[in-house]
Amino acid sequence: MSEPASDPSDTSVLAGAADPVRLPANAYSRLTDGETYVPIVPATGGQAESTWRSVTWGLFLCVIFTVASAYSGLKVGQVMEAAIPISILAIGLARAYRRRSTLLENVILTGIGGTSGAVVAGAIFTLPALYTLGLNPHPAQTIFICLAGGCLGVLFLIPLRGYFVRETHGEFPFPEATAITEVLVTGERGGSQAKLLLQATGLAGVYDFFVTTFQVWREFVDFQFVPAVKGLADQTRMVLAFDAVAFILGLGYVMGLRSSAVLVAGGLLSNLVLVPIIWMIGQHMPDAVYPGTAPIAGMTAAQIFRGYVRFIGVGAIATAGIFGIIKSLRIVAASFTIAARAFRHGETSGERTERDIPVMAQLAGVVIASIGVAVFFGTLLPSAGHIAVALILTLVFSFFFTSVAATAIATIARNPVSGMTMLTVIISSVVLLRFGISGEAGMFFVMAIAGMVCTALSVSGQTITDLKTGYWLGSTPAVQERMKFLGIIASSVAVGLAIVMLAQTFQFGEAAAGDTRPVLAAPQASIMQALVQGFMSRQPVAWILFSAGAMIAVSMEMLRVPALVFALGMYLPLELNLPALVGGVLSHYVNVRSEGAGRAGRAMRERGVIVASGFMAGGALGGVIGAALRLFPWYREDLVRTPFFDIEAVSQTVSIVGFSLFCLYLWRKATRVQAGDEE
Repeated sequence: MSEPASDPSDTSVLAGAADPVRLPANAYSRLTDGETYVPIVPATGGQAESTWRSVTWGLFLCVIFTVASAYSGLKVGQVMEAAIPISILAIGLARAYRRRSTLLENVILTGIGGTSGAVVAGAIFTLPALYTLGLNPHPAQTIFICLAGGCLGVLFLIPLRGYFVRETHGEFPFPEATAITEVLVTGERGGSQAKLLLQATGLAGVYDFFVTTFQVWREFVDFQFVPAVKGLADQTRMVLAFDAVAFILGLGYVMGLRSSAVLVAGGLLSNLVLVPIIWMIGQHMPDAVYPGTAPIAGMTAAQIFRGYVRFIGVGAIATAGIFGIIKSLRIVAASFTIAARAFRHGETSGERTERDIPVMAQLAGVVIASIGVAVFFGTLLPSAGHIAVALILTLVFSFFFTSVAATAIATIARNPVSGMTMLTVIISSVVLLRFGISGEAGMFFVMAIAGMVCTALSVSGQTITDLKTGYWLGSTPAVQERMKFLGIIASSVAVGLAIVMLAQTFQFGEAAAGDTRPVLAAPQASIMQALVQGFMSRQPVAWILFSAGAMIAVSMEMLRVPALVFALGMYLPLELNLPALVGGVLSHYVNVRSEGAGRAGRAMRERGVIVASGFMAGGALGGVIGAALRLFPWYREDLVRTPFFDIEAVSQTVSIVGFSLFCLYLWRKATRVQAGDEE
């Protein structure tokens, strides 16, 4: 770690940069032949990055957010979004010192702190199942599962960095990375742009906080207070719902029309085609149809979606992921070739902004992690064959899902963690059963594999966000990657110990007879527990559903439609996708209006992205505060309650009006260019 060589009194030293606080015009667009992208801090320039200040604050915030996220995630299934709020805190902390923190110090601080949400997601989706299964892992085991998975996620992602951040520049919208970048750059720039960002953040933060935390009016709109819509839902199970919050509106704006439309198309297929078809056929069957556990005739649309259609979505995601890996193989091979050549000749591998940690260090890291995982499995069942099978499953799934997670985060800022972990549990159970591993040992093996894989794909998705942010701003990838391991260590220890301590005080999942401890729902881990128990008891696998999803993904590839985005739309609840389409439509028309307007047009596009990033930052911040309130025993949703909350027609109408006002605000602020925007 180092301190800056520049004058400490200079708050914005960016050597060689023409405009130190404005992203280049081609930051978000595809590059033409011969065109290159030069970040705010160019490769020939330099700034302090991994200083004691940035690392210490990053680790501190990482631990704080890890502990808070672990509890809130186990209680309500919602992991705190850490990276965007921490980027806002970084801006405030930068001004608390005599020497203001550099832009790249804030990148490191945000990257380390943001690791918390990724590691926590991997942990709470899987590890509580070990307690509900009565397997009671040792604290060192919980920490190691998170640590190994997180390290593998970063190590397997590094070879893909060039493909995602450079070779496909402008092809992926990177919504979360865009929001973080805009927060850091606008905070550095100050002036009218900073005021606009703060205003949008404040409005979205207050609105999303109250709507998602208290009973002011409905967060979700489904129009079922209209008799015709209600009848359609009851008779055909065709249901449209809409999460009317500012965060998803901003997310859709940054995604753009194309990605958001493909995402919603997948959701429409699932909710308005597959669910009604399953209902039409299944309503006449008196018994449950596997993998469902109840007769379809008694199921709601949401239950049919969860019991059948989501498995089709998982199959589509897995198949689309294979296509993604195939497309990136050329870049990965080229990266290793360049690195190997540099290693043989002792050359420095590329300029500063393209320099990863050395390839031998990457390979050594994978070997060390693999040995550690093998030793871990050896403590569970000392059979060389069984250890080899478990190790291969862990490495193959972690490597395979790294590309899937990176593509998902780069496109829609949502990582299909639960779906990929479900697939890991299912396939691992089937394979281990064939090798004679069953009972408690088999369940521990499966959940340990799932925990490592879940953490790996969660961390890899968050890491690609950091690396893209660093690419836009001019960070050194090798520094970001090294610091990421510090965040993983801190977060793994914090979440491992937090889960162990919570397990002493609470029950996970459902209350056990005779146990008077309070219950933490741990909804995702409860699903994993049910899956592993079912498959370890040799229940059949619904291959027909996975295969149907696979064929849909193949069809999308043949039509040249982004298969993974479509598959994610099939898997994710439609109510989370529809607001993104509204944001995508707004983005399209703002861009249309800005065409041919020169510098004023660029100002329009900048302001639109700033407002959308503010909506995302405010929504994430409101969510963090709301999740933090749930840590207190006195919290209740009805602490703030309006008289009309339960009157669906009024409550949903107010929600629609509120969402529409955010749309109007975004449009007006984006298209009303002021003189100062052209500076």
